[in-house]
Amino acid sequence: MSEAGLIHRNRRPHDITKADTETQNSEKLIKRNFSTDKPLKKLLTDITEIQCADGKIYVSPILDCFNGEIVALEIRDNLSKELCIDPVKHLREKYGRLEGTVLHSDRGCQYTSYAFRRELVTNGIIQSLSGTAHCYDNARMESFFATLKKEKLYQIPTYRMKREEVKTVIFRYIFGYYNTQRINSFNEGGLPPVALRTSTGLAHHAA
Repeated sequence: MSEAGLIHRNRRPHDITKADTETQNSEKLIKRNFSTDKPLKKLLTDITEIQCADGKIYVSPILDCFNGEIVALEIRDNLSKELCIDPVKHLREKYGRLEGTVLHSDRGCQYTSYAFRRELVTNGIIQSLSGTAHCYDNARMESFFATLKKEKLYQIPTYRMKREEVKTVIFRYIFGYYNTQRINSFNEGGLPPVALRTSTGLAHHAA
């Protein structure tokens, strides 16, 4: 078969699944260190999906490692690029340009897209990405999602409710309870995120 030229030689893919150089250089800047002594210097983000009676919703928050506060949130009925880009825009609207702030996420296509990275550059934010199949690289964000689902969403349950109702529940839980009232084990004395920030006298603003 070899002499007749009937053996097919396997070709190796030419970097089809490799991230580009810019993406590779963004890997693991957080290094699983989810602590910081100043607000808005080290942020985490991710996406989780919730099943509702009339379809799924996708939740995209940004968490501040300083105190565990959710500082931006977007909820949509689809996985459009705006799901991840809009929370970054909300940050700038609320706090101004965040020069030198690190934002960590997984390597999902939304976060490695040109549009998302361009938005980060516009806002002075440095991108950090989890390693491939390394779920613990964003463990604190995963911990927040587990808390949201266990304490609230699994208790309803959401699959019996319409999407708009569930969106309202999530917004109220995060901004009316999680940020302001719930004991947070990551914080000294278990202070809720906003209480810790207030007690330190540090404001959420661009440095």
